[in-house]
Amino acid sequence: MKVLICDDHAVFADSLAMVLRESGHDVVGVVYSPEAALRLLRSAAADVCLLDLQFPTGSVLESLPGLVRAAPSTRFVVLSGSIDAELLEAALAAGVRGFAHKGQQAGEIVAMLARVHAGDVVIDPTTGSPMPPRPRSEAQRLAHYLTPREREVLTRLVRGENTATLARSMKITRSTARSHVQSVLTKLGVHSQREAVIAAARHGLVSVNTGEWLLT
Repeated sequence: MKVLICDDHAVFADSLAMVLRESGHDVVGVVYSPEAALRLLRSAAADVCLLDLQFPTGSVLESLPGLVRAAPSTRFVVLSGSIDAELLEAALAAGVRGFAHKGQQAGEIVAMLARVHAGDVVIDPTTGSPMPPRPRSEAQRLAHYLTPREREVLTRLVRGENTATLARSMKITRSTARSHVQSVLTKLGVHSQREAVIAAARHGLVSVNTGEWLLT
């Protein structure tokens, strides 16, 4: 599956791209505005395009007709925290084939993109309503062993900070920062900061939109 991601939340977009690649899919581009998506769709063959609903310039629905004309074979999926019946009807009429909820875990978004790619029209039932409780994954179980300081370190990694940056932000030495990072990796059972960010995104430990800790 060839996927184009368009979302102005760079950490979310980049994290989802990592999860898609880890799942064996081809990310043809990660862009941060509908205008950039339009330019790329004219030259890159994307099977599925995931679009955030709201951008600083307005709703993506205003750009959808042009996007569909530029890539008639691409299936479009809209990502939103909520959507009302009027917006839903307008989006479907414009050619949207799926709706994903921002509260979904990254792996669930990847699975629903695959369903849209297979030809389904998928409207997540939680769009506009609270997410139902889910069984805890192994990563979620292990995350409960993180100290408050280690949780802060993980949230900062998800926000895109490196060891030097988080050391300055947390007012600790680089050596202490490296120690905290290594402890996070060990407790989560991963081997790199990249794997830790993917695990946090995939299992809903940290919001890739806000960088806030989600697990209760």
